[in-house]
Amino acid sequence: MVGTIPIAIDIQNSDLDIICYVEDQKDFVRTVEDAFQAEKDFSIRHLNDRELPAIVANFFIDDFEIEIFGQAVPSIQQAAYKHMLIEDYLLKKYGEAFRQQIITLKKQGYKTEPAFALLLGLEGNPYTELLKISTH
Repeated sequence: MVGTIPIAIDIQNSDLDIICYVEDQKDFVRTVEDAFQAEKDFSIRHLNDRELPAIVANFFIDDFEIEIFGQAVPSIQQAAYKHMLIEDYLLKKYGEAFRQQIITLKKQGYKTEPAFALLLGLEGNPYTELLKISTH
């Protein structure tokens, strides 16, 4: 599980993000479909516009959105996991006021990484720029 929920910056409409290491795409799709295709607004798609293809499934359980992201990269090496670790580091470094500013920006419609980039004064692609921050 990655994203805003584990680091306590989720808002009312935040989804639950689950990342998976996928070695066999067909098997992964079959497993996800078997488990979740009956859920509300189930969809599954292949993303081929990235360096590494990915599979993304979305659906709702009890009005709570869930996204499952599968890629042929170990989960702890995926960008979503790295973003979460960096964001958690920044939240701890800058404190509760910073956390509340992030939440406020998210409520205003900002996605998580752009909200961090705005507060930190990062220029360029916020997803790429966040990955450059050292947590050491």
